[in-house]
Amino acid sequence: MGGFNVENPSTGKKIAKLISRVYYSFAAVILFLTVWELAARFEIGLNPLFMPPMTKIFGTLIKFAITGELWKHLFTSLRRSLIGYCCGISFAIPLGLAIGWFKRFGNFLNPLLNTFRNIPTLALLPVFVMLFGITETAKVAVIFWGVLWSVLLNTIAGVRDVDSQLIRAARSMGTSSLRLFVTVVLPGSLPHIFTGMRISATTSILILIAAEMLGASKGLGYAVYFYQANMKFAEMYSYIVVLALLGIALNVLLNYIEKRSFLWRDESG
Repeated sequence: MGGFNVENPSTGKKIAKLISRVYYSFAAVILFLTVWELAARFEIGLNPLFMPPMTKIFGTLIKFAITGELWKHLFTSLRRSLIGYCCGISFAIPLGLAIGWFKRFGNFLNPLLNTFRNIPTLALLPVFVMLFGITETAKVAVIFWGVLWSVLLNTIAGVRDVDSQLIRAARSMGTSSLRLFVTVVLPGSLPHIFTGMRISATTSILILIAAEMLGASKGLGYAVYFYQANMKFAEMYSYIVVLALLGIALNVLLNYIEKRSFLWRDESG
């Protein structure tokens, strides 16, 4: 008979490999959730008032999704993060390229950058609140600051790590500095730049959550703080689960984009 051959060894190996990958990826998570559920359900070392069973937490999350409350907070947080993230990388990438390419400019700014990058981002939140008030601008500004450094430092490292032999070979052929930068340095630094962008994407969410706990009326951080203050812990944990899932989704998405964007690295290797 025609059709799909289930006895195909190649197909069987692929299915077995997929099942194995899924099992090893989620086994520890499933075990953790099961232990939490049983410990809270039977009060084995956990107080169900403060750490409700996982079934109750996920049930609350589903309720929020149905009523629309979840989407209101989620979209608000994503909008703030996206604006701050885009502003941060738009500033950091050109600055990093300039610092990495022009050594004198880099040496001039290096002491100032070393001072600023060692200031904890959240320590500057009160400063941004004083400058901009309890507004969207203050939240975007603190995200901008947090995103800036990973992208900036990785961009500088990417420019400086470009193969010097390629640069010398291009110069020996009479390539102008501008053409050399565009055709050799910029493509060679892109993997580093994307690594900084991937790290900063998750950072932007984490910083925003802390910022939303102070002076916000919507957002995931606000929801976590509000329900914690009102001792509604199943609701609080449901939003913490959302934050965990959001971080995982961002990391998976950016890893996929990075691999698809830089297939030439694997081929050349």
